[in-house]
Amino acid sequence: MGGLKESPGANAAHLCIDMQRLFSAEGPWPTPWMERVLPNVLKLVTRAPERTLFTRFLPPQTADEAPGRWRAYYAKWSNATRERLDSKLIDLLPALARFAPPAAVIDKPVYSAFATGELDRRLRNRSVDTLIMSGSETDVCVLASALAAVDHGYRVIIACDAVCSSADESHDNLLALFRRRFDVQIEASEAEEILDAWRPG
Repeated sequence: MGGLKESPGANAAHLCIDMQRLFSAEGPWPTPWMERVLPNVLKLVTRAPERTLFTRFLPPQTADEAPGRWRAYYAKWSNATRERLDSKLIDLLPALARFAPPAAVIDKPVYSAFATGELDRRLRNRSVDTLIMSGSETDVCVLASALAAVDHGYRVIIACDAVCSSADESHDNLLALFRRRFDVQIEASEAEEILDAWRPG
């Protein structure tokens, strides 16, 4: 695909968004492509597990605990609140969970991985300047996290064959948007191209 402008560099980290059982076939929000992209996610994790950060989407205990319009969201998706959800569905997919530690796991209550401030603190403490992003879903949490990363000044590389969505059209549209509208700040590339160029420090 030739989406990389240059090597990710020694100060890159891999940010893997919400590859949880919650979004697998057994959860309330199944993402059919998750199993398809998992091998490419695994390749990125395996290259540098100590430079990988996993996020997990953590629903509220009840809809009433959610702020603002999130309350209406969880009134609709009450089966996804923690009072009704099998707690094991919050876990990372088993194939990924075995890498944590050394990989870090950060829980987030909303779409963006940067919402709580914890992720940015960890990245700054490790002098990370580039994020290689994978995970679920391209048009929701990956999108929100990628734009937040741009706002924080990070170089963003989307591993386009290691992200997935439950909506094919919006997945394709988002990858096109990243390439056309955000081409200075976001690069979209295949996992193999990223791995060929990435030599973690």
